Amino acid sequence: MIVVAAGRGQRMGGEVPKQYLPLAGHPVLLHAIRPFVSHPEVAHVVLVLPAEDVANPPEWLAGLVGDSLALVAGGAARVDSVRAGLAVMPTSCSVVLVHDGARPFPPRDAIDGGIAAARLGHVALPAVPLAETLKRADDFGRVLGTVPRAGLWRAQTPQAFPRGLLERAHAAAAAPELVPTDDAMLAEMLGAVVELLPGTARNLKITTRDDLEFAEWIVQRQ
Repeated sequence: MIVVAAGRGQRMGGEVPKQYLPLAGHPVLLHAIRPFVSHPEVAHVVLVLPAEDVANPPEWLAGLVGDSLALVAGGAARVDSVRAGLAVMPTSCSVVLVHDGARPFPPRDAIDGGIAAARLGHVALPAVPLAETLKRADDFGRVLGTVPRAGLWRAQTPQAFPRGLLERAHAAAAAPELVPTDDAMLAEMLGAVVELLPGTARNLKITTRDDLEFAEWIVQRQ
């Protein structure tokens, strides 16, 4: 299990990275890792953090580090951070899940479904169908046209992979001009079978202050 939390969340603003922002009294990242740490089939969790936080982790996190949870420094881009996490994953882990540390509510169904699919040799990720009308615009905000939304989905995490396939996907994506937005994209380029699992709007990614307010609303109703 790799949880990617090495970014600085520039769109959120402020001095505190979004993965450390308080949500219902606890850091967003703690909410994100709890379902994996407590899952009976997740043997090892690797947290990918900024290098300075690995050297001097927050107090709440330092006490959790041990045989089943490790910290590793991330890279300049998300793909580099996932590779860093994959490099220290124990060889006994044949299935690897990758999750965004800024998603505090990973669904149990997505974890279970992803593990089951990866054991069959497939890639799996939760996703929700697009509901809004999509517009393509120019750099000045003028609409150029409407994009058909049929067959379009919003990808979420955790994404699950057979370990060997994920390693091959990252090895094949060494070209500097390639900027993958998620790991499933790399698997698609290898021609791997990628399955969509039912996602949920509650599995949101904290990107803006509005997202954080919505997450607080979710916590209050759990």
